[in-house]
Amino acid sequence: MLVTASAGGTAAPTILVFGDSLSAGYGIELELSWVSLLQARLKEQGYEHQVVNASISGETTEGGATRIDSALADFTPELIILELGANDGLRGFPVARMQSNLEKIVQRAKASGAAVVLLGIRIPSNYGARYSAEFEGVFRQVSADEGIQWIEFFMEGIALNDELLQDDRI
Repeated sequence: MLVTASAGGTAAPTILVFGDSLSAGYGIELELSWVSLLQARLKEQGYEHQVVNASISGETTEGGATRIDSALADFTPELIILELGANDGLRGFPVARMQSNLEKIVQRAKASGAAVVLLGIRIPSNYGARYSAEFEGVFRQVSADEGIQWIEFFMEGIALNDELLQDDRI
């Protein structure tokens, strides 16, 4: 878990990254993960934010929904970067269940006073074009329904570059 404290004894604003292996940095050196790079970029640009990575490899939206309250209590973030859903999609879970779980996470985060940015994911079309389209639509729908910011495909520029993929092609 990446945590960086601020200088001067005052609590720095906390950004909580709440995701799966894509955010946990599975299979790469910790300092090369996008979360570590975010912390470095913030520091480089003079921001004192503390980035906390509460991501778990293999996590699903259901798992995230069960542990969001604990993460909110432990870290009291001002901002949550929510990156979950890839494992739901890779396992062919119902998109309606994934949407419900994401909505629960977002609603609990907003109720705590945190802003939320939802990171959209795309998956291979293993379950057909219809499933993939419905899956991708969930992120847009949750963003619209909950009035939060959304990044359509945060892995753009990475996911289609063979040199940057893991051995499992993810």
